[in-house]
Amino acid sequence: MKKTALFLIVFSSLVACQKETTSPTTSPTNNDVTMSSFNCAGVKITGTLTKDKMASNITATIAYTGANGKTYLTKSHTSTGVLGLTATLLAGTLANGEGELVYTISGTPTSSGTANFAIALGGQTCSINVNVKDVTQTNGIPGPNITDAESNTYKTVYIGTQQWMAENLKVTKYSDGTAIPNITDNAQWQNNTTGAWSYYNNDVANNAKYGKLYNWYAVSPTTNGNKNVCPTGWHVPTDAEWTVLTDYLGGETVAGGKMKEVGTTSWNSPNTDATNTSLFTGLPGGYRDYDGNYDGIGGLGGWWSSTESGTNDAWGRGLDYGNGNANRDDSGSKRYGLSVRCLRD
Repeated sequence: MKKTALFLIVFSSLVACQKETTSPTTSPTNNDVTMSSFNCAGVKITGTLTKDKMASNITATIAYTGANGKTYLTKSHTSTGVLGLTATLLAGTLANGEGELVYTISGTPTSSGTANFAIALGGQTCSINVNVKDVTQTNGIPGPNITDAESNTYKTVYIGTQQWMAENLKVTKYSDGTAIPNITDNAQWQNNTTGAWSYYNNDVANNAKYGKLYNWYAVSPTTNGNKNVCPTGWHVPTDAEWTVLTDYLGGETVAGGKMKEVGTTSWNSPNTDATNTSLFTGLPGGYRDYDGNYDGIGGLGGWWSSTESGTNDAWGRGLDYGNGNANRDDSGSKRYGLSVRCLRD
């Protein structure tokens, strides 16, 4: 009995000593996290929020720089503006330098409009703004203005899950500053297979309202040396991205009316079915044919996609003064000159 009692006393003492010499585990705290900046202007929203409908698969991704590689705790932020939503960042570890944070948005928005989330981490703050559409909404919502490589300013509009330029492109340079040639001679235009632009009818007076006409070689990264004709953070839409727009507006047979500027100030009469409820404000800037001749101003508007349909042709979209269609067309040679609208990345 005495030996047993002595053993228990010795064992207990060893355990106590072991506990006392074990270093305590340090838990991460958000106070340890530092970074130099958030890219607030480049927040990427995935998915669509709808009034009175529970959020599903909605994320907001924000890039950061100058991070110190520390581990952070889960953070949640409730919405203002449109209420009923929460943006949650799950616990994780920052990169050493630059990386991205992904916030998951959950809940049920109580109204349409803009949900705002004031996020903060690592000494930096940012506002994430997410559009919430009405149950039956197909109207556009004005967005912030943007500028191109030459400081031309453009209106923008949110249409469904997308943000579009609400004016035609006017730039003469790619986003990296490289010049795009202006070709006025018809024969040179016809024989050219590299990027080029022109004013309609070679008349600079058409630029202010209608912007410039570009051949497909200027708008496609596969033919322009992987350059971007749109402002940084924007791109020429693919054929599929144009279809997202027209589907949201009810399909090709009715979307055109919702995309055309109202009235006959710019469009020829009767400008059938034009309501411009999307705020796309499509204009009849005409086109330049593959042989260099101009046609269609006042009656037609045509816009490139970045998607080719064959060796010599590419997909585009067209609006017409005589109907409310948004025509999907691949009959335009890559040497055609069409208008360009840019879509946010």
